Amino acid sequence: MFCIFKINFYITTKLLVMKKFSFFFCTIVLLFSLSSSAQKTPIDSLKFFTDEDIIEMTLTTDIRGLQRQKGDDVFQEGTVKMKFPDKTEVTEKVAVGARGKFRRENCRIPPIMMNFRSPGSALNNLGKLKLVISCGPKSGDEELLFKEFLIYKIYNLLENKSFRVRLLNINYEDASGKNKPFTQHAFLLEDDGEMARRNGCKKKDHPPYLTESTDRELMTMVSIFEYFIGNTDWSVPNNQNIKLIFDRKNDAALPYPVAYDFDYCGLVDASYAIPNEVIGTEKVTERVYRGFPRSLEEIQSILTVFKNKKESIYNLINSFTLLSEKARKVMTSYLDDFYTTIQSNSQVKTIFIDNARRN
Repeated sequence: MFCIFKINFYITTKLLVMKKFSFFFCTIVLLFSLSSSAQKTPIDSLKFFTDEDIIEMTLTTDIRGLQRQKGDDVFQEGTVKMKFPDKTEVTEKVAVGARGKFRRENCRIPPIMMNFRSPGSALNNLGKLKLVISCGPKSGDEELLFKEFLIYKIYNLLENKSFRVRLLNINYEDASGKNKPFTQHAFLLEDDGEMARRNGCKKKDHPPYLTESTDRELMTMVSIFEYFIGNTDWSVPNNQNIKLIFDRKNDAALPYPVAYDFDYCGLVDASYAIPNEVIGTEKVTERVYRGFPRSLEEIQSILTVFKNKKESIYNLINSFTLLSEKARKVMTSYLDDFYTTIQSNSQVKTIFIDNARRN
């Protein structure tokens, strides 16, 4: 009898231990699963570009291999670690490729295209993003980057059909170990497909378009905006720093032009920016209107948008303390000239109508 009791007690005890172990094991698995799930929660691509805080990012790749890359759409492996302002951290594999021509040959590290598209990646929703970087390691180089970043933000204030940007503090680590790590600011440019989608549009392959074969009102806005920042480095027919997006619901609608890449403009005034010989300017800070003729009413309608946004534009610049006070004053002074000009009806008529392009 005592033996039977002892056996039953042993079996019961063992079952309890096994149940406890099973519960403990399942709990650990569940916690690990939840942790992995949390890490893989997809990043909201819209929120990513509307939040204003700086993201701390580490990019690890073969820096020298990136510098030696030739041609477009050539990618190599890399790893990014992003630390968001809410302390969330995401580490993912990424494909990185060099882009651009002038900067690839003349800068410390070439501009980069980052392909985040990978099934199951938390960063997959970001798509393919351009990483805009400083050309060199000096503070003056970073100042130019900040100016261009602000131009994108100004454009966002004026027009929804514009690329959004997100500022980073990025640490470059060479996977080969041949280059020392270095840190500088940079910014990511919104995926063009994402920009099109949030505006009810789509991107697609297309033949060259004439400037006047685009949406008339938005083309007027783009032309005046380019004059506003002193930029002549753009062309619709040549697909030069203009992206065309197409109405998703109306195939008959003319495409919408979206401007980007502003480092050659007068508002940035980069030392490497060369005046346009065809246009005949001697300095990149000279403004030349490259839009086609419009009625005075059409021009004034767009200029009203600039007037209504003036305070917001100046507040944006003056509150950006990463840029020196002197640089901020130079920017607002350059824009003052524009706002003085558009107060004069005669100057508006001369610049935007009489001297508008005819071909």
